[in-house]
Amino acid sequence: MGRMFEKRKHKIFARNAKMSKMFTKFGRVIAIAVKESGPDPDNNARLRAIISNAKSINMPKANIEAAITRASTKGGDDYEEISYEGFGNGGVSIFIEAASDNPTRTVANVRSYFNKCNGSLSTNGSHDYTFERKAYFKVDAEAVDPEEFEFEMIDHGLEELTLSDGFLHIYCPYNQFGAMQSALESKGVEPLEALLTREVNTFKSIDKEQLEDNLKLLDKLEEDDDVTNVYHNISEESLEE
Repeated sequence: MGRMFEKRKHKIFARNAKMSKMFTKFGRVIAIAVKESGPDPDNNARLRAIISNAKSINMPKANIEAAITRASTKGGDDYEEISYEGFGNGGVSIFIEAASDNPTRTVANVRSYFNKCNGSLSTNGSHDYTFERKAYFKVDAEAVDPEEFEFEMIDHGLEELTLSDGFLHIYCPYNQFGAMQSALESKGVEPLEALLTREVNTFKSIDKEQLEDNLKLLDKLEEDDDVTNVYHNISEESLEE
């Protein structure tokens, strides 16, 4: 294939490996959503959102349908949602969400990542005031009139609406996720992203050495197939140094 391919090969393979991991993670959260509220996206708001997000990273339709089928079949994929909290070097707060069929394996792996990067696992509840659970939606700003849209969405739980780079970013209480999604759909607005996320309330400043340890830790966590989301409260100033 020539020298140019040889030079680009490692980047192509690295990207493919990363996409494969993302597909694996989406497959697991699809399974959990199906177990929770059934395999029909029309009657399962969370599954509908996950499918939309999976499509946004070009996850093949066949992969999505296969994940739904496995979760719907007796003896199929059986994952459970678990979360872990810990402290990175310098007292950075880290919150991990995972989807695992073997929690014993998952917690052992997560603990080892913290130990190798000068951090430590803590008890659940340690970061209740650091991370606040929210529902988040991203829509094309050109699809709506922002002022009229904001006024209408207040009745459906809207707490915050921001505009940046041509997109509207919508935040509401996490338990209003389904209501907000239905309201958007009733207006013919298809979210580009629809997530249950965690917003940081307090940030932590750290030095360069501590930052290096924390970045290594975050990389290890995000590379783990069981881990679906990782949140931290490292300040922007520390990340830019």
